[in-house]
This record gives sequence, C-alpha cells and structure tokens, in this order.
Amino acid sequence: MRPIVTLSVLSLLAVGLTRCHRNPQQGDSARVVVTTPAPTPAPTPPARTTVAAIPTPTKLVPRPIPDTLLLEPPVDGGMATSPKREFRAVWIATVDNIDWPSKKGLPAADQQREFTELLDMSQQTGLNAVVVQIRAAADAFYAKSAEPWSEWLTGQQGLAPDPFYDPLEFMIRESRARNLEFHAWLNLDRATFSKNASVAPTNISYQRPNWMVEYGGRKLFNLGLPDVRAYVAGTVANIVRNYDVDGIHFDDYFYPYAVTGQGFADETTYQTYNTDGLKKDDWRRQNIDKLIRQIGDSIHAVKPWVKFGVSPFGIWKNQKNDPEGSLTYGGQAYYDLYADIRKWAKEDWVDYMVPQIYFSTRFDRANYKTLVDWWVKNRGNRHLYIGQGAYRLGRNTRTDSGWAQPSQMADQMRHNRQYADVTGSVFFSAKSLRDNLGRSRDSLRTGFYKYPALVPTMPWLDATPPGQPRDLKAAPVTDGIELFWQEPDQPTELDKVRYYVVYRTDGSRLPRTTDPRRIITTWLPDTGTRLIDKTADPKKAYTYVITSVDRLHNESPGSTVVYRGSMN
Repeated sequence: MRPIVTLSVLSLLAVGLTRCHRNPQQGDSARVVVTTPAPTPAPTPPARTTVAAIPTPTKLVPRPIPDTLLLEPPVDGGMATSPKREFRAVWIATVDNIDWPSKKGLPAADQQREFTELLDMSQQTGLNAVVVQIRAAADAFYAKSAEPWSEWLTGQQGLAPDPFYDPLEFMIRESRARNLEFHAWLNLDRATFSKNASVAPTNISYQRPNWMVEYGGRKLFNLGLPDVRAYVAGTVANIVRNYDVDGIHFDDYFYPYAVTGQGFADETTYQTYNTDGLKKDDWRRQNIDKLIRQIGDSIHAVKPWVKFGVSPFGIWKNQKNDPEGSLTYGGQAYYDLYADIRKWAKEDWVDYMVPQIYFSTRFDRANYKTLVDWWVKNRGNRHLYIGQGAYRLGRNTRTDSGWAQPSQMADQMRHNRQYADVTGSVFFSAKSLRDNLGRSRDSLRTGFYKYPALVPTMPWLDATPPGQPRDLKAAPVTDGIELFWQEPDQPTELDKVRYYVVYRTDGSRLPRTTDPRRIITTWLPDTGTRLIDKTADPKKAYTYVITSVDRLHNESPGSTVVYRGSMN
C-alpha cells in the first residue's frame, strides 16, 4: 500500500525511508477415455444484521482412478522459475482513496467500473488474489456492519451508497468471476484517520470514548482493554459470518508508530490490567499477542476454511539488539510497534505472513535479500509471502537509490524464487501495477507470471481433495475442440468445486499436471461443464486432463481424454 508519510515514520526507520500501511502436489493419476471425433454439434438496502455461524463441514475422500497412459517426458527449463503453486496478489487500498475509489462520492456505477478495471488488470497480470481494504478507520465498505459507511466511499462517513449496493458483496462476486481469491483487509488500531476526517455520530470513538487514546492527531483503540480486543475480534467474526471471504488480513498497525514528543496515554490501563506484573513494553506485546490469538480463534470458530494473514513491518529486531534478529539497522516491529511478529510465525498463530520488505537489494542498512533470508529461517510452519514495494519503483531516494534501477523488481523476484519456502508475493499497490511503474507489470505478465499458478494449499485447514470430474469427452467444433464432462459429487462446503483446471499436451502422452505450462485455462463451475479450446487445431491429436479444485485449492486426480484428431 502507498504509505501515508509522517515524521514519525522517518524517525522509526532511522534510515530516511517512507513506509507503507499497510501443498501437497496431486499425482498424475487420471481416468482415461479415448474418443474419436463426432460430427460438429450444432436491490433494496438490507438490514445490517448477522447470521448464524456455519458448522464445521466434513469431507468425503474420493477414490482415485489410475491412468493407463504413458506420461510425457520432462521438459527442461522454465519450471524452476514458474512454480505451479504460488500466491500472487496485490493490495487495493481504500484509505485516503489511494487505489479505489479514485475519489470520494463517485456514483455507484463508477465505483463498480473502477473496481472491475482493477480486477481485470490483476487477472491480466497473472495474479490469483486481491487483498482489499474494507475497514480503514472503524468504518465499513460493507453493509452488514455496526460501524458507519466509509467517507472514502461516499464522501461522508455514515452515508450509504446511492443508488444502494453492498460493495463487499459486489467485490467478492466480481473477484470470483475472475478466479481471484478475495482477502478482506482491516486496519485494527484506528478509530479516526485525522483531525479533519469525516466522523459519523455512530463512530465507535463517540460511542465508547473511554476506549480511545488520542495520539498523533488520531483517535486510536486502547488495545490494552479486554473489551476493545473483544470488539475488534467480534468485528472480524461478523465479516466472516456474513460474507464469503477467502481470508482476513491485517497490516502493520498495532500500537502506533512513534510521534516525536508524544507519549501513548495508557498508564491507567497498564496499572489496571497488568495482572502478570510485566514491564509496560512486555505488557503491550502481550496485548497484541492476545488480540492475534483472539482474532484467529474467532475466524476459525465461524468458518474453519477462512485464512488469517498478517502483513507486518519487515524487521522483527536488528541483530545489534538481539543475536537472532536480522543484520539490519532500521525500525523494529518488536520494540517500536510492540508486535512480536516472529513469535506469531513460529507459533503458527496465523496462516500466512507477508512481511513488508520495502527496501532494495542495494540498500545496506536494511537489505532486501538479507531480510528475505531471515524470514525464510524464521517463518515457522505456515506460508511466507513477501510484501513487495512496487510503489517505490523508479524513485531514486537519497538513502535507497536501488529503486531507480530498472532491474530492481526482477532482482527481488529472482531472489524469492530461490526459496521453496517463499510461496508468493503481494504488491503494494494496485495503482503501482496499473501504472506499470518501472515496467513492473510487464515484467510479471511476460516473465515471472507468464504461466498460471494455483494458490498454495493449506493442509492444516483442509487437505482432502474434491471429487474427480467424470466422463470427460472431446469433439471437434468449428472453432476448436469442445470438452464436456460431468461434475463430481459435492456433499459439503469443502467439497464444492471452486474451479476446474484444464491441462493439455500434444499427441497421446499424458500431460504432467505438475507443470504449469500445460495449463491452458481454469474454468468456473458457474459457466457449466462444457468449454471450447479455441487454441487447439481439430485436425491434430491432443491429450486433455481436467481436475477439480476446492476453495482451499486442493486438487483432485484428473479425468483424461485422448483426442485423436479429425485426420486420423
């Protein structure tokens, strides 16, 4: 996300920088069908309510059917730099209209058009997820909320869109239509954004003034209060309960970045709630630990399949302060924000971490490669994605001139790909990719993301693949080859097919489903179980494999058909 720059940020980093915000592989077994070609076939605003929690579903284990075809020989090159499983996402920031909407108070139709344009850009770039800010300052970009509508949506906090629509429902629906995961991004510490912000009478800062600490011109939640932590966790649970999000995402705001000459007035809270006799710094860290655990528990109690991710400031501790820290000389999440982000990773409290490593590979005081290397060693057992500072591309700053080099983002991506444990990237922000800063979008679309990738699986949430597509057949049509099949049984939520993956190879060799270059498309169930491969020549022979993928991206065994070609 593009940073909101304050003097405190510069003082925190002490390096003259700005800051933002902010699987098991399936085998090649397949059911084989050999076919010869057949002739060519001819709103009113809803009440802001909650619904009952959804119970944990169970899954049926499909019986794999072995293939009888020979597997195609391995193809050298490309696979090492184009993994089949990789999280590829972008942050879409709404605070201060950074990315979307382009300005306050746009008509609903313009808001929707702008958002779908960002989704189209994301899809064309090769991404498979978006992380969208839906709560920036105790406000809401969604209807089913006790918090007021966001001023960055309608121009006035508390004012509903006109004509009415639910932006979150719209955004989820449009993301799914493009096979993009939707992660709902919330800011957890702000109740107001600035002294001049539009604040509705229903804002929590008016309803619960005793929960607030005024700091740096803002009203911030006092996270040392148990009631505040319960409120934040309840807000998250409400979103998970009422919306079909794929993930909940928090950025780097915990306790605030320091403002020179100001203290954070939580002494009374400390004296009241420090029941373990901790020093204040340790007590603050304990409060954030409790909040992270509470949020994770609240998410998975409602929907066990929803992912929980955090994108912290990229430096845990400098090595000079702790030998287990990174060889860096910048601000530290542990001491400055009271966020023990390494603990959360090692204790597996979150499903994924996205450290914001917004430094270049040539910056000595906080080197990109040094920090990625450190995170790989300290990631725990969950997913590690890297927060990429695309907004800095092409900007030659006094302290970090590496961002002025055209190869900077490519250098970072190549370094990430050296590690199997770096399973993705999230780019800040959508505007930067849209504007192709430093030709970053071109580099991704034609290079690193040239081939599609499935989102990495999370076996600790669910490891059972969905049912296998059945009765796959192929026939020539005027503009290609038509494939048609029957959908598998889907008895539970976790068995539902989110999309199908279609693989193809020339001739009668079975395509390697571990190779993303064999993926010709993904296909949504809503569009049916028939598709036309318009890139195929009906006169030639091909082998197709189609698999089912569930909402957590577990992939079924494949159904296979050999198309002999109309000239054979």
